Amino acid sequence: MKGSNIRKTIAGIMSMALICSASVAGAYAADSTASAAAGKTIYDFSFEDEKDFTYFTNRGGDDTTTISAATDEAKSGSASLLASGRTESWNGPAFRLDGVLEPNTEYLISASVKGKYYTGATFSFQYTVDGETKYSNLVQNLNGSDWQSIENVKVSFTDEMTGVYVYFEGGTDDLYIDDFKVVEAPAASIQDDIPSLSGIYKNDFKVGTAITPDNLASKPFMALVQKHFGESITVGNEMKPDSVLNKSATLAYLEDTGDDETPQISFSAAKPVLNYAQKYGIPVRVHTLVWHSQTPEWFFKENYDEKADYVSPEKMKKRMENYIKSYFETLTELYPDVDFYACDVVNEAWLEDGTPRKPGHPDSSNGYGASDWVAVFGDNSFIDYAFEYARKYAPEGCKLYYNDYNEYMSKKTQIIEMAERIKAAGNIDGIGMQSHLDCRDNMQSAFPSVSMYESALKDYVATGLDVQITELDVTVPEQNGTTYFDHQADYYKGIMDAIEKYKDNISAVIFWGVTDDNSWRAKQLPLLFDSEYKAKPAFDAIVKDKTPGEEPARTTKNADGPAASNTTTTTTTTTTTTSTLIITSSGDVTTETTAPDKDVLLGDANLDGSVSLADAVLIMQSLANPEKFSENGTDPNHITAAGKKNADCCDVGDGVTNKDALAIQKLMLKLIDKLPEVTGE
Repeated sequence: MKGSNIRKTIAGIMSMALICSASVAGAYAADSTASAAAGKTIYDFSFEDEKDFTYFTNRGGDDTTTISAATDEAKSGSASLLASGRTESWNGPAFRLDGVLEPNTEYLISASVKGKYYTGATFSFQYTVDGETKYSNLVQNLNGSDWQSIENVKVSFTDEMTGVYVYFEGGTDDLYIDDFKVVEAPAASIQDDIPSLSGIYKNDFKVGTAITPDNLASKPFMALVQKHFGESITVGNEMKPDSVLNKSATLAYLEDTGDDETPQISFSAAKPVLNYAQKYGIPVRVHTLVWHSQTPEWFFKENYDEKADYVSPEKMKKRMENYIKSYFETLTELYPDVDFYACDVVNEAWLEDGTPRKPGHPDSSNGYGASDWVAVFGDNSFIDYAFEYARKYAPEGCKLYYNDYNEYMSKKTQIIEMAERIKAAGNIDGIGMQSHLDCRDNMQSAFPSVSMYESALKDYVATGLDVQITELDVTVPEQNGTTYFDHQADYYKGIMDAIEKYKDNISAVIFWGVTDDNSWRAKQLPLLFDSEYKAKPAFDAIVKDKTPGEEPARTTKNADGPAASNTTTTTTTTTTTTSTLIITSSGDVTTETTAPDKDVLLGDANLDGSVSLADAVLIMQSLANPEKFSENGTDPNHITAAGKKNADCCDVGDGVTNKDALAIQKLMLKLIDKLPEVTGE
């Protein structure tokens, strides 16, 4: 493309073969996978060439955005992308990831955005699972009178996700985009020479963390999860009410049945994380059932219409019970072998002074602190009903918790009184201390102080209920780099020492995230690992002088049989009739090809009796354009059933994916010396 800055990074022989491919999407998939090994630039759009604009669209549906070239504004060069005709704040220019980039791979995106009059933009992410589309904001507050830039924003998606986009939104004025760049995240490894947090505390309490679906494709990120936090996963947002309650299904059910007391739910948003927990046998904390925030207003209104009146307390009790019943029954039906060991039944019901929240829907007018639950019930009496219903329907072994923040302040009195009342009714098992803490610039100004935190911990333990530390992080002052990391380390150690004193009454300690850059408080660097996946002084302080202990054994579960251990003891597992995976006692992984089926030649997708780049091209064509090139495709050169059997040459048994095409490309470049390739993913 003359004048274009799209840089193709595939090696020469592979480029020539792909130019002949009939599938453009397949060709770009090859670019992505080939460059993944090198960690190089995938796309670099400066919008000097008109063809650059073909990669961007509006978001579909009612989005009125029009994409065109602009020569009156540019961050660099002489042109930029213009997104005009925007009639809603969510309208905007979008770049689709699936189809041109690889799933289960992490990318870094950089770009610049400018408003026609003033820049007030957000860089966001969307994906669809099981027909439901979910959204998240990656970078907010891109505000100013000139160009605003994002740098190396991490994005990734899993195999379950389709319709995956990144996009700019905000306001309705025209937006200009320039210097849009997608880079394969450089290869990174975690520190294997440090002890596992889970191993250190395995005889005291579970150590876990919170993750979201977009974390799953980062190999170093998930390696940290496995090593240090593999005893408990909390789904960060996707099991909260606004992700689970399905309005369209609820309205359809109302229309069909006339029943306005049985809201419909879906776990499609949480599916990628729950699938991961199921695969590796990791217990899950359910967060959360009843909360004033992130709960849709329509849930509380007549006919599920957010503009209508609130329903009566009696009707809301019915809705609450049916919601909780369906929540647990659906969850355990979908994931019968996942250990849902704990659940935050009610979250953040008390203000700091120990009074209930104000009635109303949480929005900017009330600092997002009002409660629709209080608007319906008039007080916090809904809490008792929530625990009653949760006890009735929760799966066996799932302990029930009340969870709150600033739990060491005045509200502690009301939390304890409430918990003891519900305990007397037999409907609560524990109290969750969120523990979003701030060490500030010295130990004297840290809030809460270690002694204040320990005092609250002691008071909660005195109730006789279990205690879990559910969302632990510790912020430092912004824009100070590593200046306060040693102080943060001392504070973290003081908090963990206090927790250890009461370990007999504490069953889990959950860190709210893994790396600083993925934290909800990223600017204040609150976690144990930095953006390069390296341990910070806070981690070193916690583990100092501790007995390392063994990392918890991970198990991989599959639909065809029992779990297979991933420990490094000598074992042999047959994955299919054509390959054997051998894990030696030293942890080395090798493969041997047997061939009981003489008709199988791994990699030979086109059945020409050899393995070449043409086989990789055919695999990508069959995935990118199934109507023409799949097993039942219209093209005479489509893949056949026998070809598909040969094509499954990477992680044999997983079916045909772009990983198989990449394995063949690696073989051609002598990056591997034989097939099948085993990645262990």
